[in-house]
Amino acid sequence: MHIGPAVGTAPTTEETPPYEPLPSDDELIRWAAGERDTARVFRRGAAVAVAAPGLSMRDRLVVAGPPADAIPLVRDVAGEVGRGYRPFGDRGLVDALVHADPALRPTPGFGWMHRTGSPAVPPDGRARWLPPAAAPAVTALLDSAFPDSFAYPGRPGSADRWAGVTAEDGHTPLAVAALAWCAPTVGLLAGVATSPAARGRGLGRQVCAFVLAEALAAYGTAALVVDDDNTAALRLYRSLGLAYRPLRAASYR
Repeated sequence: MHIGPAVGTAPTTEETPPYEPLPSDDELIRWAAGERDTARVFRRGAAVAVAAPGLSMRDRLVVAGPPADAIPLVRDVAGEVGRGYRPFGDRGLVDALVHADPALRPTPGFGWMHRTGSPAVPPDGRARWLPPAAAPAVTALLDSAFPDSFAYPGRPGSADRWAGVTAEDGHTPLAVAALAWCAPTVGLLAGVATSPAARGRGLGRQVCAFVLAEALAAYGTAALVVDDDNTAALRLYRSLGLAYRPLRAASYR
């Protein structure tokens, strides 16, 4: 499908047919494309954009490539899929999109933290996958410790399988994390929370080490999103061997 100018006047924006190899090895693009049955992949020149509905609770337009190609690509794709999709990508690229389009409003910066290969810190055995019956207790912990979490048990597109470190009763979670909105080659860690009464004991580190090891084994790449002002989380994730990549999102006014 061509949604740009006619061939011969300018490069066109093309939608990648289903199951055609992705025109990018960028892990953000691979994550957004997911199973490819709901996401739509577009390209123009060296730029790629993925319109991914409901990706971590937002309709996102994940974009990568040089601004010269990405700016007209995002303009054309937004006209095709609607301006409810939020541009999302490397911070410098999204800044260029915002500069080129006064209708875009940027968010504060945040980070994509990622790792491939083997875990830097092996789990110590205290964390495990929780049974489905633990969902109400996980919800209660998130309500008290991280109510802004996008990942919640039973939430559409989120994870129904959670890991945790439990109290001595073996049932009450003290720290939790999940794999949510995963793609075939990228496992996304989300919903990391520790009960306020259990903080300072390294439980969050252990549940993260466990889920990261599971993600690396299952997907090859493990990643998460973290706010730039969350210095404690940034320090924790760096200690677990994750590298930081500065991102930004934007929304249409």
